[in-house]
Amino acid sequence: MSGNAKTLTERILENVFPTVPDFFGMLVEHSEVCLQSMHALVGFMETHDVQQGIQVRELEKKGDEIKARNMAVLNQAFATPLDREDIYRAVVAIDQIINYAKTTVREMEVLELTPDAYTLEMAQIMRDGVVALNAGFKKLATTPLAATEDAMAAKKAERTTEKCYRKALVSLFHADDAFMQALDANPVHAAPKAMMQVMDMFKRREVYRHMSNCADQLAKAGSVLQDIVVQIS
Repeated sequence: MSGNAKTLTERILENVFPTVPDFFGMLVEHSEVCLQSMHALVGFMETHDVQQGIQVRELEKKGDEIKARNMAVLNQAFATPLDREDIYRAVVAIDQIINYAKTTVREMEVLELTPDAYTLEMAQIMRDGVVALNAGFKKLATTPLAATEDAMAAKKAERTTEKCYRKALVSLFHADDAFMQALDANPVHAAPKAMMQVMDMFKRREVYRHMSNCADQLAKAGSVLQDIVVQIS
């Protein structure tokens, strides 16, 4: 008999008391990929570096693979250390943050937009929120109560992002005064330029809104983390 072969007793015990998958570790791994994605998004907004954008897309693919694996493990698990619905919600929320990071980059590429001060600020705020989220998931297995502060920080990052989003909109749409002045001064030459600026405004508004949606998913992930803390503490 091979030294690695399991005894009949061991096989029986495994069937009666199956090993519980390390769901805490799985959520940590997923949130770490999310954090890497947000770091890359910040790098893209800082430099408009094509390679940073490529990295965001590659991390999204990696996140999808982890999500699919985690869902399969969840579906097959005999027992879980916490509510199955909470595990599912956590996996989905983390994955959505990564997805929005990728689609933000893709939208900017398709619309041929360069980053601005607002896209950078929102990316940085959300990155900091995901730092807290990742720290919180790391604490669940050993010191879950300590993750409460991290969950709150992740949710606060969403509110701060929304403030930046509204500030960006105010700045964006107040530019219409300058357009009207230019049109009044020289309508023949100013009209084409003003139209291009208007198009740029609406393109940027789409990207700003996309980043706001990303922040919404961060808040959801923070809420799930908070729910898990309440459940297992």
